[in-house]
Amino acid sequence: MAVQVRTRTSSTDANAGARALPAYIDDGTCANCHASEFGAWQGSHHDLAMQEATEDTVLGDFGDAEFTRFGVTSRFFSRDGRYLVNTEGPDGQPGDFEIAYTFGVEPLQQYLIGLGGGRLQSLSLAWDSEAGRWFHLSPEANIPPGDPFHWTGLYQNWNLMCAACHSTNLRKNYDAGSGTYNTTWSAIDVGCQACHGPGEDHAASPETDLLVRFGERDAAYAVDQCGACHSRRYPVSVAAIPGDALLDHYVPETLRAGLYYPDGQILDEVYVYGSFVQSRMYAEGVGCTDCHDPHGLGLRAPGNALCTGCHESDYDSGAHHFHEAGTEAAQCVNCHMPARTYMVVDPRRDHSFRIPRPDLSVTAGSPNACSGCHTDESPEWAAQAIARWHPDRPEYVVHHGEVFALARSGSPDSLAPLLELAGDASRPAIVRATALDLLPTFGSEGVRGLTAGLADPNPLVRYHAVSGLDVLPPSERLGIVGPLLFDPVRAVRTEAARVLAFAGLSPAEPERRDAFDRALAEYEAVQRSMADAPAALANLALIHAANGDASGAIRDFEEALEIDPHYLPASLNLAMLLNQVGRNEDAAGVLNDAIALAPEEGEARYSLGLVLAETGRLEEASESLGEAVRILPEDARVRYNYGLSLQRLGRRAEAETALLAAYGMEPETPAFVAAVVILYVQDERWADALPYARELVSLVPADPAARGFLASAEAGAGR
Repeated sequence: MAVQVRTRTSSTDANAGARALPAYIDDGTCANCHASEFGAWQGSHHDLAMQEATEDTVLGDFGDAEFTRFGVTSRFFSRDGRYLVNTEGPDGQPGDFEIAYTFGVEPLQQYLIGLGGGRLQSLSLAWDSEAGRWFHLSPEANIPPGDPFHWTGLYQNWNLMCAACHSTNLRKNYDAGSGTYNTTWSAIDVGCQACHGPGEDHAASPETDLLVRFGERDAAYAVDQCGACHSRRYPVSVAAIPGDALLDHYVPETLRAGLYYPDGQILDEVYVYGSFVQSRMYAEGVGCTDCHDPHGLGLRAPGNALCTGCHESDYDSGAHHFHEAGTEAAQCVNCHMPARTYMVVDPRRDHSFRIPRPDLSVTAGSPNACSGCHTDESPEWAAQAIARWHPDRPEYVVHHGEVFALARSGSPDSLAPLLELAGDASRPAIVRATALDLLPTFGSEGVRGLTAGLADPNPLVRYHAVSGLDVLPPSERLGIVGPLLFDPVRAVRTEAARVLAFAGLSPAEPERRDAFDRALAEYEAVQRSMADAPAALANLALIHAANGDASGAIRDFEEALEIDPHYLPASLNLAMLLNQVGRNEDAAGVLNDAIALAPEEGEARYSLGLVLAETGRLEEASESLGEAVRILPEDARVRYNYGLSLQRLGRRAEAETALLAAYGMEPETPAFVAAVVILYVQDERWADALPYARELVSLVPADPAARGFLASAEAGAGR
């Protein structure tokens, strides 16, 4: 179980050894000199982020209240001052589980339950503290025990998923050998030192600076400090140090599909940072505390008064917003910060402060604030209304959302505008980084844009430029990626090391080799610190595999699947590795296990088909590949291999249909053209073979086999 600790801490940076830091102290000490700030903080959402479950902290109805969902009835009750729930446990049977901690206060409160081994799990039933009712956080999905999203599963584990941002100086302390946690904190909630850094030295000598120096740095620095928790991000260090640059410890997600709409509006639960850094306000030097009180967390002024504190009062008039004054429609935030509801009852506002663009609903498929209220009208109607209201608006310029929507569709026409976005220094860094993320599928032209991004002054852009260079052939990576091993920002240099290590590369020059070893040690240390996450184990496995350690890679992939049997990348990579070492039956077993858990995973069925074909089980292979075609109808390689399996079974008419479909999707792929030629040559259908044979030679003119097929087709057609 988590405990409070008060010790002098040190970082565990792999490249620099231990870095001594001051100790974390009791936050009450801060009140001696900062009484007003401490008073404002008390009772705030930071103060109440996590609490022991007591009569004073539990908001939910534990008076024998019941809640039924998908046939499971849960009962909430108390006994001897303890709060319990009788509900479906990890084995699918009902049991009594004690609430250890509350999590949050409004608009909902969640509850944490200990399941042994230091593991705290977040109950999927939460209390709506505004409506006074129990509800389920996934109301539409029936999530059974054994699923990683069941309340007892991996992705409802507090230690892994939630802890770092709800307590101060959190140390997860996961032991991979036993699969247990010894998680500790300095304060159960988000206290003074979560934002300002450990306070022992400052408390002893007030003239000693704290690690986080808000008053001396610009707004971007402050936003990055908040962004360490208020962002969708992944770690690149073992232990974050308050006051350091954000990308020395975390990499924020880009505006990728599934998280953001193409224009950058929030879609999934991405919190605030990613939307705010897109905004003009951020570019102009506005920070979080310009609008929010940093201690009480409330807004600095009510309603539109918050906005007119900086913007001209003319904006708060019908001449600007064209709605009745004093109504909800006339509130600045409802047009410029539309809300999206998460966790069923928690509406959160988009912080990109964008101008409403109903036209982007048509061209990019993004929502717009106008249609959010005028649900009976079309986006075109809204766009025409805005054009009437603001006839002097700037000349139309292609929005990055339109470019991203085009790129997400797979259109080759998106290459040029993506390259332009990636190189446009006037665009927000997160937009440029997103453009780089979309370039690797464009071959050498995409690599050109990625290589240019390596010199960008912004580390987020450099990081995604390096990351995309996974597409480079190993022979070209060292020269292009190698210099980034010396990058001053941890995220960039460790990503450079990963890109090299995943290809089994290491520099020969002593100085660059030393830099590589240090950066790779940093990267591996982070993955080991996250050994309770299957993706981290898979990353370690890929390094083992690239460097010839098949047994180490197999071990790490198997451990990843022990933690989460549903983690498909581990299943696919493990099966491929087992195939490479000649263990095809084991590979088929891994893939069958994956399919049993997720029958509609086309990649698993495709990989199983290939393994079965290699072992000579052609009927089973063809059946698996046929299912893969059903699930992945637009994937040319799946149809190609399905066609080959049918051809080997003598089902030639079906094989012809499948191979021609693959060719029709990718007519410039030599293997697909060759497959059609070979089928027709084998059947002595010379006239049918001839045009494809000519096309094949035009694609690979130096290939003697292609020229041989053409000669045979020409001779046969002549006869």
